[in-house]
Amino acid sequence: MADDRTAPPVAEAEGPREKVMIVDDDLTNLIFAKSALSETYDVYTAPSAAKMFSVMGAGVVPDIVLLDISMPVMDGYEAIRRLKAAPATAKVPVIFLTAMTNTQAEMDGLSLGAVDYISKPFDPALLRKRVEIHLTVVAQKRLLEDQRNLLQEQKGQLEEQRGQLLEFNRNLMGMVEEKTSRVIELQGAILSTVADLVECRDDFTGGHVNRTKNFLRLLVGALSDSGLYSDSMIGWDLELLCRSSELHDVGKISVSDTILLKRGRLTAEEFEEIKLHTIYGVKIIERMAQATNEIDYLKHARIFAGTHHERWDGSGYPTGLKGEEIPLEGRLLAICDVYDALVSRRPYKEPLSHETAVGVIVKGRGTHFDPALTDVFEKVSQSFKAWGVRNGPGALRETEAGAAGSGARRVQERGGGGFGGTSVGLGTAVAISRGAGVSSARQGALKK
Repeated sequence: MADDRTAPPVAEAEGPREKVMIVDDDLTNLIFAKSALSETYDVYTAPSAAKMFSVMGAGVVPDIVLLDISMPVMDGYEAIRRLKAAPATAKVPVIFLTAMTNTQAEMDGLSLGAVDYISKPFDPALLRKRVEIHLTVVAQKRLLEDQRNLLQEQKGQLEEQRGQLLEFNRNLMGMVEEKTSRVIELQGAILSTVADLVECRDDFTGGHVNRTKNFLRLLVGALSDSGLYSDSMIGWDLELLCRSSELHDVGKISVSDTILLKRGRLTAEEFEEIKLHTIYGVKIIERMAQATNEIDYLKHARIFAGTHHERWDGSGYPTGLKGEEIPLEGRLLAICDVYDALVSRRPYKEPLSHETAVGVIVKGRGTHFDPALTDVFEKVSQSFKAWGVRNGPGALRETEAGAAGSGARRVQERGGGGFGGTSVGLGTAVAISRGAGVSSARQGALKK
């Protein structure tokens, strides 16, 4: 029976060496194993499992344990159970030393957590190689564990940074949205101011720009719901589109006050001059776009200014575009523009009733107006009336049939031509929609 003593570890070489604990009640085996391993490792020997736990309790935690199975008091099986149960030694690899050749005994040991078996008597070279292999595995596991912990730490840092970036992004987006909102408000204010400047020069048409904008919003919404012209509307921003319409008469700034404010009959030359407000408007908006670099923002405005007096049959101005040659924006605004002119009070006429105005526009289907858009307008026309009744000044109001006829006669008395000469209503439409095909009757009605 071996004496119960622990051999001191050999002197350490440069740097820390791995620790090997050998537990065997046979002193010869302890000496033989220590001799085989001490050149490379710090070797601790214990003649019993109890002594092994005593040494560990003193602060020595081995990197690997070579454990005899058949020992008195506490055998190897019980010892490995205790090792695996303790957090400090649960991951320490255990190699059983045994003279047994019983396969079941070997399976029992492996099932308890042993990583290998070495048969006694053992060969020194084989012992060293087995220990080296398992310590290499341990080192690799530790490295992987360290890398995993590092990755977890880095992941935590990345998550923290991600959270910070998200918060920064939210704050940045909030600032961008606030800035964008202010820019949009400023752009809208500038458009409205310019439009108001135009209307301030023309006492006859106060509120026309705002009403037309809101009628346009209703008509475009109904068109979108109908699915018609959906390809042409791809990318449209409804609010931007409607705000842009406020500049459709901006070209009036370039029209002489003498003509614009004239209350009597316009001469042929004056009428031709006032028709040029469409061309003037395009040039003004193009200069605005170049000066501000806001080409997209003013794109719709340019189209509105240049095409809202074109007619489906090609008889409009300034360029005589026909059918779908006229941009969709111009075809839409033409309906809204004429509708507001029809239902609004002018010095030379009373407002027509909503029903009369709708009838005039429907009669212009396929000549003055896009047939498909005219159908959409007819379906949504009650919304036009409802908005007009709610929103003054210049809101819609019902008129008696006699009043409507009186209003139409007053236009004719001032020289109103005919819309193809077919009816009072159609002639009125032309006369008050800024001279679209009229040579008299306040062709000027261009001022709406």
